[in-house]
Amino acid sequence: GMGSFFVSSVPKNDIGDAAVNTLKEFGVDTRFIKRSGDRLGIYYLEHGLGPRPSKVVYDRKGSSVSQILPDAFDWEEILQDAQWFHWTGITPALGDSVEKCLCRGLKTAKDLGVIVSADLNYRKKLWDEPKAQAVMTKLMEYTDIMIGNEEDSTCVFGIKPEKSDVSKGKLDAEGYKQMMETLCRRFDLEKAAITLRESLSATENNWSACLFNGKEFITGPKYKVWITDRVGTGDAFAAGLIFSLLKGENDKKALEFGIASAVLKHTVYGDFNIVSVREVERLARGETHGRVRR
Repeated sequence: GMGSFFVSSVPKNDIGDAAVNTLKEFGVDTRFIKRSGDRLGIYYLEHGLGPRPSKVVYDRKGSSVSQILPDAFDWEEILQDAQWFHWTGITPALGDSVEKCLCRGLKTAKDLGVIVSADLNYRKKLWDEPKAQAVMTKLMEYTDIMIGNEEDSTCVFGIKPEKSDVSKGKLDAEGYKQMMETLCRRFDLEKAAITLRESLSATENNWSACLFNGKEFITGPKYKVWITDRVGTGDAFAAGLIFSLLKGENDKKALEFGIASAVLKHTVYGDFNIVSVREVERLARGETHGRVRR
């Protein structure tokens, strides 16, 4: 992989230590993680099976990161040598102070010429649509590349693909192209990438993605996936896409790598996509046989 660092806040106790040490195990630079407050945000996940969907309950009130002040971080120090700044819609949903802190970081990134990407990640259990639309519209002003799905775009910006219904497996390519053109035009984006999930059941999905770069609309390969754990699959797509773009790959190859990364994450339990670059590259090349490697 590539060098990366995480900007957040965790409590100064054993639980916070465990969180930081877990990130260190995967080679993430943790020097910009603040230690404050008493709680680490928690969510509880009930895994679905077949026709029974998974369910999430959040317990994040009073968490360390939700209480950070707007001036909590020295963004110029953090971003002075950075190439890329990635943020998600979950962060500003945690509170006004967090949103203001993030906004300062985004402004600094733009001033320094750092590429900024956003994963919309709309979570209706964290905030409502009007609040999300007001905040996210403002933050998109500083964003170059948007990542999300059709539900994110519909709920947060009121922009949806015509003639498509993911719940019924009905995806219209022209509708997605028009939606992404609208997003890029409205927010002056360099690129927009949308993930495409057809939920056949809680344990069987079809998965793909598409990308629009202002000129070309690119659709990636579609995979049928049998799910071990779908948590973190969108993050795996974003990470794969960003990794590949930073390597200098063209948009088509970057999209294919991101999709392969996400597909493999469906087979891995837990939040972390513990697969190698080589494994992702094999799948992106079309090696889907699943034979034992001896």
